[in-house]
Amino acid sequence: MARFFYTLAAVALLPWAALHLLLRARRQAEYLRHWSERFGLFPAADRQDHSRPTIWLHAVSVGETRAAQPLVAVLRERYPAHRILFTHMTPTGRATSETLFGDSVERIYLPYDTPWAMRGFLRYYRPQFGLIMETELWPNLIAACRKAGVPLWLVNARLSERSAQRYAAFPALAREALQGLTAIGAQTANDAARLAALGAQRITVTGNIKFDIEAPPAQLDLGRELRARCGNRPVWLAASTREGEEALILAAWKSALQEDKQKVMRSGIPLRDGAGVTALLVIVPRHPQRFDAVAKLVTAHGFSLQRRSENVAIEAMTEVLLGDSMGEMFAFYAAADVAFIGGSLLDFGSQNLIEAAACGTPILIGPSTRNFAEAAREAIASGAALAIGDADDLVNQVNALLSNEHRRRQLGEAGRAFAARQRGATARTLELIIPAAR
Repeated sequence: MARFFYTLAAVALLPWAALHLLLRARRQAEYLRHWSERFGLFPAADRQDHSRPTIWLHAVSVGETRAAQPLVAVLRERYPAHRILFTHMTPTGRATSETLFGDSVERIYLPYDTPWAMRGFLRYYRPQFGLIMETELWPNLIAACRKAGVPLWLVNARLSERSAQRYAAFPALAREALQGLTAIGAQTANDAARLAALGAQRITVTGNIKFDIEAPPAQLDLGRELRARCGNRPVWLAASTREGEEALILAAWKSALQEDKQKVMRSGIPLRDGAGVTALLVIVPRHPQRFDAVAKLVTAHGFSLQRRSENVAIEAMTEVLLGDSMGEMFAFYAAADVAFIGGSLLDFGSQNLIEAAACGTPILIGPSTRNFAEAAREAIASGAALAIGDADDLVNQVNALLSNEHRRRQLGEAGRAFAARQRGATARTLELIIPAAR
């Protein structure tokens, strides 16, 4: 009965979903593409290749898609005759899949969660089994998989307290969906406990697959190249920033630079060209549709700006480099002396700190860490990361680290050791899948 009313609500919201796509397309034109997939409309069935069995992975957006990298590698090794299908919900997730996997996988948008769309999706692609990355509970999809006999796992599963409270508002629906899964591989014991409290069964703590992602050598080479373009200047990175954070960071950084210039002027030593610009700030916004808006914000704060997409030498007078490229986060981490993890300064729950740790880049992280709560706590406790309270504190700690090479080296070494200790989740996840996927 709970799913019946959920379905009524889902159908009623379909016109709003179409309007939502149109509105999002005003900022990101990619939302206008592949509309039919979102509504469960696919080409004629005879155009679909069923000569090879299909493994299906659902990865909502960028983070989940990147997290799937180690899993895709072991699935290809274990099931070489299978094709791999990715489903996404956002254009950035789809673009990330293209960057990471190219034509070696297929990709579509997962239809909106109506019973007929999900049945049509399963009939058309006929997956042998499915894997949902992290936390995506679609009741009609899970019910359709169960009825069609398609094993479906929730893997690398995480559930924050806030998300658990939202699911708990619909207890019967959440319980039915969770119990319809074949099994669950949770990132941490806390995630497992919150899922169990909602009614989940067959839960195994497998760890966080993101720790198994290795920095591609080409990305590390690119990082060294980017660093060489900066000359001898220190570099600090604001990685995967969210809306509102850049303004706070730029204001605090500008205030600190002005204070430095005033100190130089009070000392009686004449200012040289560019004095006070002691480090290059690199800002990489989380969402590509915000690149232009952040560029305008940088110049509005009075900073000289270059864009990574220009692919030219970084001038000595440039104060901010905008990382307006896709798929280069490892390179940015490798080029930086210090990295702040975006989404943690304001209440977004933080972005992924694991890549920075694996690169040995000293980490600064703000107070909002619910999406990576345990990883953030352990990183701070192990000396791989430092907590900051606000933008001024961030800038103060950046300046302190940039002037202390020994401390940076300590943090970087601790980060690598922290990342290495957490590896192995991919193998444990595969052990969870194999017995029931035969």
